[in-house]
Amino acid sequence: MTSRLALGAAVAAAVFCASGASAQTYVVSQLVPGSAFHGVHGLGIDKAGRLFAGSVAGAALYEVDRSTGTAKIAIPAPEGMADDIAFAPDGTMAWTGFLTGDLYSRKGDGPIKKLASGLAGINSLAYRKDGRLYASTVFLGDTLYEIDVEGVKPPRQIMEKMGGLNGFEFGPDDLLYGPLWFKGQVAKVDVDKAELTVVADGFKVPAAVNFDSKGNLWVVDTALGQLVRVDPKTGAKKVVAQLKPSLDNLAIDDQDHIYVSNMADNGIQEVDPETGAAKQIISGKLALPGGIGVVSDGDRDTIYVADVFAYRTVDGTTGEVSEPARMHADGVTLEYPMSATAKGDNVILSSWFTGTVQVIDRKTGKTKEMMHGFKAPHDAVLLDDGSLLVNELGSKSLLRVSGEHGKDRTVVIGDLAGPVGLVAGAGGTVYLTEAFAGQVSKIEANGEKTILAKDLKMPEGIALAFDGRLIVAEVGAKRIIQVDPVTGTVTEIAGNLPIGLAGAPGGLPTNIPTGVGVGMSGTIYFSSDIENAIYKITKK
Repeated sequence: MTSRLALGAAVAAAVFCASGASAQTYVVSQLVPGSAFHGVHGLGIDKAGRLFAGSVAGAALYEVDRSTGTAKIAIPAPEGMADDIAFAPDGTMAWTGFLTGDLYSRKGDGPIKKLASGLAGINSLAYRKDGRLYASTVFLGDTLYEIDVEGVKPPRQIMEKMGGLNGFEFGPDDLLYGPLWFKGQVAKVDVDKAELTVVADGFKVPAAVNFDSKGNLWVVDTALGQLVRVDPKTGAKKVVAQLKPSLDNLAIDDQDHIYVSNMADNGIQEVDPETGAAKQIISGKLALPGGIGVVSDGDRDTIYVADVFAYRTVDGTTGEVSEPARMHADGVTLEYPMSATAKGDNVILSSWFTGTVQVIDRKTGKTKEMMHGFKAPHDAVLLDDGSLLVNELGSKSLLRVSGEHGKDRTVVIGDLAGPVGLVAGAGGTVYLTEAFAGQVSKIEANGEKTILAKDLKMPEGIALAFDGRLIVAEVGAKRIIQVDPVTGTVTEIAGNLPIGLAGAPGGLPTNIPTGVGVGMSGTIYFSSDIENAIYKITKK
């Protein structure tokens, strides 16, 4: 993390001069500080007592110093993507690459070995006492496998359609204990007989289990934010700690210290199993900020952030972060928001992962509409007539969406080369970035297209300033530029920025778009996926 922090400090202190006839000097400063992970999921503790944490979106596996509350990358992207982590009796560490479908292992500082591939949604894994390895797919599948620890034989299917067998562990009785995410239950599986038995019921969304040295079974309920102790023999439950929702996994060391990960907090807590008292080991104000929208109420800018594991707002002056909603919380409607735009009283969130577009009342935080079935939507804007325009990366199209619950969807223009960022202009005109082609384009209401700027390196987020300039995050060049919509002239505003998280699978440098927004005064804001931070750019 040292290099990222150093980069952030350098950027925050730097002054960038724009080129061109009307050169303007800008200052870049950090508004919301960053954090270590890019969403934190699986946890594991090795025989030496070292705590490891996995990140899917960050595609990296981290080692966490519990005494200092810092983290460093132990296995970088892309092989380091880890949704869950397990240690074999001989100390070998294995982990699952959820998005890639790969399962890896590594003994000590030896070479990384790929044990399995092609397992979409590979999620949880655990070693048996005899060293055999088992893994399950969840969300993108629902199957339990035995994995060849040498990576020679293909995975052997044991069971399927269990109900989302998530973070599991073998118990003292050599049975596999785990939560059934979609059934609100904890079950045990005899992997030799392929028999499943329910141990405890009545959870909202159980995410992971682990045993302590006394034989107690500990369960995290992600929707309720609870750490629950379960008697594996009777199924009796006791809530020991009330934490925040969006819990993902847990690990218990040889002293029975319990460590719990929280995706939305980008953090890990240590929980006392006797008192339930929780101590924050590491956390962040943001999880993984993507697209942003900015609304100015008088001289006050508010930034609306698609934070993947939460929907958050940031005060443009103070940097204070508020949280209208977080993922998996009971009663909350939210589906991994990755892009955001804002206009008037509305915020529009979209998620390529779940194929959703969501319209939220920005003042009340209430969901007005949640629309499903899109093909990797990467941004959406609300027009004056109440219809939506959606950049659908999966179909390479710009869609017009209207009707009840957005059921009417027509193609405005197709054959777009990586439509990512989108901003509305006047009279039904929109501007969008074509990341793969390196273009900024104008699309008229009738679908007529004009290329305004080309030969850019992965342009993503785009915003329209009040003076008519287009502000664009040119992620491949790690800079923010302005584009004159009349002449197409490109001018650099700020360079050498911490944007463009590398290593995640997919067509973009990262699956999380860099967002930009502009306030009434001309202040520019952008998200840093590398640092999980928000920056502002002001005229000097």
